[in-house]
Amino acid sequence: MLGHIDMIAIVVVLLGLVFAGVHIAISLGITAALGIYLMMGDIEVVRTFIANTAYEALRDYVFAVIPLFMLMGDFLAKCGAARDLYTLGNRASKWLPGRLAAATIVANALFGFVTGVSIAAAAAFSRIAYPEMRRYGYRRDFALGCVAGSACLGMLIPPSVLMIVWCVLTELSIGKLFLAGIIPGFLAAGGMIVYVVIAAKLKPELVGETRASRLAPRTLSADVTGARAAALLEDEQSIRKMLASTMLVVALILGTLGSIWLGLCTPTEGAGIGAVGALILAIIKGIKPREVWQVVLDVGRTSGPLLLLLFCAQLYSRVLSRTGFTEAAKTFLLGTGAGPWGILLVMVAIWFVLGCLIDSISIILLTVPIFAPIAAQLGFDPLAFAIIGILAIETGLLTPPFGILVFTVKSAVPDKDVTLAEIFRGSIPYWIVLLAVVVALAIFPQLATFLPSL
Repeated sequence: MLGHIDMIAIVVVLLGLVFAGVHIAISLGITAALGIYLMMGDIEVVRTFIANTAYEALRDYVFAVIPLFMLMGDFLAKCGAARDLYTLGNRASKWLPGRLAAATIVANALFGFVTGVSIAAAAAFSRIAYPEMRRYGYRRDFALGCVAGSACLGMLIPPSVLMIVWCVLTELSIGKLFLAGIIPGFLAAGGMIVYVVIAAKLKPELVGETRASRLAPRTLSADVTGARAAALLEDEQSIRKMLASTMLVVALILGTLGSIWLGLCTPTEGAGIGAVGALILAIIKGIKPREVWQVVLDVGRTSGPLLLLLFCAQLYSRVLSRTGFTEAAKTFLLGTGAGPWGILLVMVAIWFVLGCLIDSISIILLTVPIFAPIAAQLGFDPLAFAIIGILAIETGLLTPPFGILVFTVKSAVPDKDVTLAEIFRGSIPYWIVLLAVVVALAIFPQLATFLPSL
């Protein structure tokens, strides 16, 4: 056990390195090594501790889940699954006010089942949905906010990278946490659609309409009606193709996640099946060998640093437990007399503040090894607490000044005149929806625990 001054020094060094711009993995590694050295006073012990942790981490098959699910998502995205989902959502919601925005949200929710990565969804729909909304006269900040806000669903709906990272750190069941995210995910998506419909009803100019234009009939010439008939026939054929493609994607998702939930295979095996199935589907849809190789390289570049992060986070988590920091933090928070709800509020507030400054995975790596044991001591269900945490961290993706999703949308949209302020302004209602779901989960944890308990 370390003294209080040494414990404070470890935290100060870690935060100092992170906010100084040092990579989070290096910051965690240096802090963990410092903690062991302060506790043992022997550099050889530090070396042995790091080597043992690295060996145990790298031989854990759970680490393969992330790159395999990323491969599955990237193959499906590359072969046009995202565009098919959006187009079908658009066609199915013609009767809705603000249907293009609603279709974007529905497609993002379904795309979350494919990738589990919000940034991938934000990049894809910035290029697919935003130009379409602008073409129909949607106000720019409304369209941008819809793309950025609904992309958050990717991290909440399984297979989510944040959920996998959380499970690696806390040893929760990945399959159960995947199930726990479904109802809150669809609640968030439903809340976003309700907002879009109400906004389009109250202010039709947001979606390029006026009350007069809705009522005014449009007369078409014979040339146009003839062209329309030919277009409808071609349209029907393309819808059949998109529907067949989407059904194959849905079958792959249900087969992959269902096999994990039913216990037929481990999360790693399920992710492997999903990756192979996505590759086969991409080949059927005409993906080129060069694009397959590019997908593999992109996933390697993305997942490699992430796996290093997870190793350093495990190192950091072990050091916290061995040095007594986790126990000291638990004793301090319980001693404040704030009660379980007050302490949960403090945790959520910390997640919000960190969300303004650093990315989501870094927040999980920094806080979950400390917060999860405290939440368990307070009697919070670990699955419900995990979803509350992921939702709270998700709001950070839309929160100034960092808001990584906002920066992703800014860099991905074809319109280079777009400003960050416009995207942040348009994202505020979606931020509020996510916050409302956090409150609902805190009051009714059964929203997260119902499906895993079946």
